[in-house]
Amino acid sequence: MSTFSALNTASTALWAAQRGLDVTGQNVANVNTEGYSRQRVELRATGGTAVPAIHSVSSAVGSGVDADRVTRIRDVFLERRAQTETARTAALTVASDVLGQVETALREPGESGLQAVLAEVWNGFSALSNDSTETGARRQVLERLDTLAAGMRTTRATLDEQWTQTHDDLQALVAEVNATASSVAELNAAIRTATRAGLSTNELSDRRDALVVRLAGQVGGTAVSAADGMVDVVVGGSALVSGGDTLRLELAGGADPDAVAAGDLPRVVTAPGGTALAVGGSAGGQLGVLTTILPTYRGKLDQLARDLVQDLNAVQAAGFDATGAPGGVLMDDGTGNPALVTAATITLRATDPAQLAADANAPAGAGGAVSADGRNADAFSRLGLASDGVDATYRAMVVALGVESSVAARDLQVQTVISTQVDAARESVSGVNLDEEMTSMLSFQHAYSAAARMVTAIDEALDTLISRTGLVGR
Repeated sequence: MSTFSALNTASTALWAAQRGLDVTGQNVANVNTEGYSRQRVELRATGGTAVPAIHSVSSAVGSGVDADRVTRIRDVFLERRAQTETARTAALTVASDVLGQVETALREPGESGLQAVLAEVWNGFSALSNDSTETGARRQVLERLDTLAAGMRTTRATLDEQWTQTHDDLQALVAEVNATASSVAELNAAIRTATRAGLSTNELSDRRDALVVRLAGQVGGTAVSAADGMVDVVVGGSALVSGGDTLRLELAGGADPDAVAAGDLPRVVTAPGGTALAVGGSAGGQLGVLTTILPTYRGKLDQLARDLVQDLNAVQAAGFDATGAPGGVLMDDGTGNPALVTAATITLRATDPAQLAADANAPAGAGGAVSADGRNADAFSRLGLASDGVDATYRAMVVALGVESSVAARDLQVQTVISTQVDAARESVSGVNLDEEMTSMLSFQHAYSAAARMVTAIDEALDTLISRTGLVGR
């Protein structure tokens, strides 16, 4: 290596050390920046020419160091794992939250819950059986039946409100997914342009990867590497983002709980095309709420109302009211059709205390005297003790809800731990460690000092060669 070529080697060393200090400073500056991946200078030794010159032999040992390339430190496996775990955590969070809301709507256990109100109804009938001529006891029973019907309607309305709110949230989420996908496509295009121009794309890639993780939580999207530094985002087997292009999503299907009951299920579809996607993440959890969780408990509550009306009307028809007339309809759907009762329409039909068929015997004697035995009121009270009655059915529903909610909460807790561990592992690879950056800073600082000292030494050698050679004896 000639003395002048040694200056070039020293200058590349200075440039490499300066480049390393610049990258280290960038890492330190972004230690708290969310989604930032630490960067590293890729140092590569540059060799001498491999083609010998005519009439000469090169004995060069190299021409310095190349420090042009700066890479992001990422683990592809952990990135993909983080996307999967983020999607699952988001879906479980939605399910657990909604089941908790259903528990709140049922208000169990509690004095305002349906179980407590049912117990008060049966106790009222039991008290009426002791003296069926007591108007106050009859009025009390009617008031408690009206309270029970109002409680069922309130619970059903709460479930319907939860369904509508979840549907609105999903509608907004789909719009947000479309906006996020467009941003990913725009960053893909920018990265492709920068890559072809030989420019750095690290910061653009960090922003894009953060958006991909967001899409994973929203719809269960996963990233697949493509050409020119771009990525495709796949959702349910379809490419939501393909390079610089996006696939628009829409929410289709029933827009109210009654439509779901009729079989028109909400679904996320492509637009245009209308192809349903098997989405995950929050969207998948919300679809599960709209199509399974809320419709299931809504249907159970409606069936409970129908069973209650059927049982009460059957006992009512078997007895006689205070006037000696056969018992009429006690509860229906508000339009006179007990067969169409739901928890939203259950209504107390009898408004006069005398209409309660509390007695089992028909009128006795020509004077129309009524035998007030109260045995039919006792039959009413025994409905609460039936092993297959409304109380038993309702208790089974509440227990099933409690178990399902507990399992969902436990699954979410376990999944949260898994997701946290994956994020920690990913952060250990791509996150900035200040101790490590300080070590790198000192290393590059000493390298810079050494390279500068090398330039000084070469300068002194050249000064001796140029200024003092041939001066001996002068």
